[in-house]
Amino acid sequence: MLSLEVALARMLERVGPLPAATVGLDDALGRVLAEPITARVTLPPWDNSAMDGFAVQAADVTGATKRWPKTLTVVGESRAGHPPEGTVRSGTAMRILTGAMLPPGADAVVPVEATDAPEGVAALPASVVVMGAAAVGANVRRAGSDLRQGDRLLEPGSRVSAAAVAVIAAAGHGSVRVHRRPRVAVLATGDELVEAGAVLGPGQIHDSNAPALAAQARQVGAEVRRLGIAHDTLAEVERRLAEAVAWADVVIVSGGVSVGAHDMVKSAMERFGPLDLWRVAIQPGKPLAFGRAVGPEGGPVLMFGLPGNPVSTFVTFEIFVRPVLRRLAGDADPLARDTVRARLSSALTSAKDRRAFLRVALRPDTSNGTGWLASSAGGQGSHVISALATADGLAIIPEGVDRLEAGAEVEVWRLEGA
Repeated sequence: MLSLEVALARMLERVGPLPAATVGLDDALGRVLAEPITARVTLPPWDNSAMDGFAVQAADVTGATKRWPKTLTVVGESRAGHPPEGTVRSGTAMRILTGAMLPPGADAVVPVEATDAPEGVAALPASVVVMGAAAVGANVRRAGSDLRQGDRLLEPGSRVSAAAVAVIAAAGHGSVRVHRRPRVAVLATGDELVEAGAVLGPGQIHDSNAPALAAQARQVGAEVRRLGIAHDTLAEVERRLAEAVAWADVVIVSGGVSVGAHDMVKSAMERFGPLDLWRVAIQPGKPLAFGRAVGPEGGPVLMFGLPGNPVSTFVTFEIFVRPVLRRLAGDADPLARDTVRARLSSALTSAKDRRAFLRVALRPDTSNGTGWLASSAGGQGSHVISALATADGLAIIPEGVDRLEAGAEVEVWRLEGA
């Protein structure tokens, strides 16, 4: 059997990011940057107020209290989008709204709550009574305190999150260069399968693999096309694969990759390019097919044949397909996982000769206030799909270990979206 690392290295060999394109910010979410993002502007572009209140000279309100207030003449107003007209001099103040430009001469802002001015909508007063001191710089956001023009903000290979969209827009960019989304074709095989929601006939079950694989691929940011269910005939599997190879960057087929009398996938995939059928030392998911076809424009199309058992399909996608899709999408570190250390709340058993990825549920470890507890999410058989619903992580049991007792520490991959 191949080790996980050897199998994954072979899959990632000669796989690079897909071409880049310029897209608007509304289309950037979940895509991977192809170029760095640098600030085109300074933010804030000028000193501005962090509070609704009055811009003053700090020296004028030194020692001000409710018992010993200071009265200042109001000389105008500064509000967002309207630069102040006038200057704050000793003995004067200017009403200022949050985010508005600090007027010339002012070096502090007194909150409206520390004055006799009414809160909310109100006419501009002729004077204001200040009942609290403000040091130089109080409630003032300095120009450039967030970012400065030319600052490098985001690196190539980073995925664009909602927060990143905010940063990119604030930095002055209306579009970004990102890698194309991987195109993924998903095909389920098996005479026993019918589409989810269909009425079941004798010997039939609903296909859960293709919907799950499509969802997993979309989580990575892929564009997904489902090709339905192929019956166990070589001609039908070949026809569906031809459709997939004509469109996709990656083809994922579930089922039919073992050595049974009706396992047609390996033979069908070999019609499109060289294929390896591997036995990988993992649990679940030992049989695995991988190959490379040639697309209509001469580029490579990666082909994955995953086991038909639902849990094996789910886990092998997480181990092998997800990193490949992330590299195609341009991720700087496609092998990175959200990983935690957890303490087992009950014993786990596994196959001694394979690295096991067992479904667990995580909860905070309240015994010491830090860390995590992991418990089995249910039956660990590769057919027990119900355990996926409650699992939010995969506990990794190394080769050579067939049992870990309660209290043992394990590494856990947190499942995306769980």
